[in-house]
Amino acid sequence: MKTFLKSIALAFLVLIQFACAEKENVSTSEITKEVNPEFKKVLEAHGDWQKWTDAKAMSYAMVHETNLTQESHFINLKSRKTRISTEFFDMGFDGEKTWISPSRDAYSGKSLKFYHNLYFYFYSIPFVFTDPGVTVEKVSDKTLNGQAYPTFRASFDSNVGESPDDEYFMLINPETNRLEYLLYTVTYYGDSNPSLNALKYEDYRDNNGIYFPRILTGYKFENDSTKELRYNLSFGDLLLLPDEFDASIFEKPKNGVYSD
Repeated sequence: MKTFLKSIALAFLVLIQFACAEKENVSTSEITKEVNPEFKKVLEAHGDWQKWTDAKAMSYAMVHETNLTQESHFINLKSRKTRISTEFFDMGFDGEKTWISPSRDAYSGKSLKFYHNLYFYFYSIPFVFTDPGVTVEKVSDKTLNGQAYPTFRASFDSNVGESPDDEYFMLINPETNRLEYLLYTVTYYGDSNPSLNALKYEDYRDNNGIYFPRILTGYKFENDSTKELRYNLSFGDLLLLPDEFDASIFEKPKNGVYSD
């Protein structure tokens, strides 16, 4: 199965290099009408974000550096159908339900529904904050580790996502205008007064004119400072693709089970 999925990614890479068929895409000019002008400058600092708007699918490799386990992620960007393949399990979202193979016991986390797109969302900020139902506004600067950062707050309409009460604060490097820290809350598990967590974005890499971080590091956050390390992730082999992955790779395998 892993070889099959890698073959799909390579096939789409070939399509990027050789395909010349015209496609109907949403232009950034349509999105720009809804984007805060100051936030638009942040998006532009992350490269040609028309490439994000044009892309239909995305894949990348992710390594949990704390235990050196690797995941391969495959996403259809418009439907947000997702598949995660690892040595120990395959997990996916088929557009309606989350599933796992070969069994629920193969994944030790609390919730497939929470996990299946967690790191895709983090990795794809700020671009995913141009989604319908997301509002981004400039707020007062926040101080982290003694440095003041220009800050944007992202909030969600009540019908958006699994936990629309989550808050995200993007702390922007004043020199590069790129995201350097994300402060975020997690309300998915019912916490009515969640604390903020910190996520650092580092080592941005140019991927055909659009910039994504190579490293994400999660910390506990207290008294305007990063504290205990919570997790460390590295990313590679990023592809933004002009066509969707075949829907079959997001379907539950015969030996899989549906689970929340």
